[in-house]
Amino acid sequence: PRPRPSSPVASRPRLVLASGSPRRLDLLRAHGFNPRVRRPDVDETPQPGEDPGDLVQRLAMAKLTAVVEGHETGLAADTVVVIDGEVLGKPGRPDWAADMLHRLSGRTHEVVGGLAVCHGGHTISGVVRTRVTFRDLDDEEVDAYVATGEPLDKAGGYAIQGGGADFITEVDGCRENVVGLSVPAVLAALRSLGAHSAG
Repeated sequence: PRPRPSSPVASRPRLVLASGSPRRLDLLRAHGFNPRVRRPDVDETPQPGEDPGDLVQRLAMAKLTAVVEGHETGLAADTVVVIDGEVLGKPGRPDWAADMLHRLSGRTHEVVGGLAVCHGGHTISGVVRTRVTFRDLDDEEVDAYVATGEPLDKAGGYAIQGGGADFITEVDGCRENVVGLSVPAVLAALRSLGAHSAG
């Protein structure tokens, strides 16, 4: 029998996601990707005086190069919340999460997402910024939200795709960036590198 032509799906370069974040994986799958996941071990400590945009872009590049080979198609990202010029990472402790939420209460902050993409031996990186406004929060609802445990591994101490959505009155920019990865920016990066249909 004559060989059947290979399907477009079979010929796609397979995307490697350099992240252990289930949220980033979910976002990519929602857009039709089925990436291979590798968890990088990277020190995420900011350097003295480092700009938030430089920080997330540096960390995304470090994660990418830590686990993705030069011939592979790969993606890495990092996300921080910034208010008053200060970077808010993942709180890790309930009291830290509560402090973060009280700082964000009734104010607008910026979510800064860095991403790095490689394909065909070339790498590009970039930064996506989204402004998020919180309504005023009272002590009881902050304590109740922190008690769920959801804020502890989220930048800024909240999840826009979870219970934190109730605190938000406005999102100016890419909402997916607040979740953890701007897929439109990823798609644009892949196109610019010639990986139009990475899977």
